[in-house]
Amino acid sequence: MRSIIALILTTCLLNSCSVSETEKALESTSEGTISISVEESFKPFIDQELKVFASSFPKAKIKVQYKSEIECFKDFAQDSTRMIFVTRGLDKREQAHYKNQLGFAPTFGVLAYNAIAVVVHQKAKDSIFTLQDLHDRLIGKNTQQVVMDGNHLTGIVRFLKDSLVKEDKLGKNVMAANGSKEVMEYLKNNPNAIGFVGMNWIGDHYDPSQASNRRQLKMAKVECTLCAEKGLFASPSQATISLGQYSLSLPIYYILKENAPGLGSGLLNFMSLERGQLIFRRAFLVPAKMGFQKRNGLIN
Repeated sequence: MRSIIALILTTCLLNSCSVSETEKALESTSEGTISISVEESFKPFIDQELKVFASSFPKAKIKVQYKSEIECFKDFAQDSTRMIFVTRGLDKREQAHYKNQLGFAPTFGVLAYNAIAVVVHQKAKDSIFTLQDLHDRLIGKNTQQVVMDGNHLTGIVRFLKDSLVKEDKLGKNVMAANGSKEVMEYLKNNPNAIGFVGMNWIGDHYDPSQASNRRQLKMAKVECTLCAEKGLFASPSQATISLGQYSLSLPIYYILKENAPGLGSGLLNFMSLERGQLIFRRAFLVPAKMGFQKRNGLIN
C-alpha cells in the first residue's frame, strides 16, 4: 500500500514539474506575458501599437506602465521589466554594467522620431522663438511662466536640460505639471504661459481630443539652426523633422533585455516592420525603420 501511495505522489510531482516546465516554455515571439515601462509622453501612440499587436496576437499579454524616463530606467534594472521605451539609448558604461550583470548586453535602437512642441495659447502675443529665447525662459532670465510634463526627469525635461539649459539651472518661473495632459489644461487657463509637450499630444489631426485642444492652443515656431538660409522658423511636423528643419526633434528608443527570441522580440519586430511603422506615421511621427519619400516643394 505504501509503495502505491509513494508511486502516486511521485507521479503527481513529475506531472507538476512537467506542467511548470511547459508553462515556462509557452513564451514565444507571439505568446506569453511580459512587463514594459514607457516614457509618459509616448502614451498616445504606444497605446495604439499595443492595441493592434494584441488584436494580432491574442495569446500575448503586455503589461504596460507609463512613467517618467528616469523611472523607466529604474524599472529596467529590475528583473520584472523586460523592455522600456525612452528618448535615449544606453551609454557605454550602462552597456558594460548590464553585460556584467546579465551576461549579455541589452539591444537598443531608434523606432521613430518625435519632437518637443512649444505650445502657446491661441491668443498669445509671442509664437515665434529662437533657441536663445527658449533658453532665457527656461533659466528665468525671461520670467514668462513655463510649464513642463513632470516633477521627475522625463525625457522632455532631460532633453531640454541637455540641449538648452546646459550648465544653467531651471528658473523659478518653471513649473511641473502632472503629465502632458495637465500641461495642456494649464495652458488653456493661463494664456500668458508657454509649455513643452511631445508633438504627439497636439499634432495628430485625426484625434478629436487633440483637435479640440488646437481650438485653444497652437504650436509655436522655433528657429531652424540647421537651415542654410538664416532667419527661418518651423513648427514640428513630419516634414520639418525628417528634413532637419525643426530644432527640438528627439528619437523614440526601445531598450530590450532578451538574449533569446521572446515576446519582447516579437513586439519589437512588429513595431519595426510595416504595420508598426505605419502606426507611427499615422500618429504624425517620422518612422525610423521604414523609408518614405521626402520631396521639397515650392509654393508660388
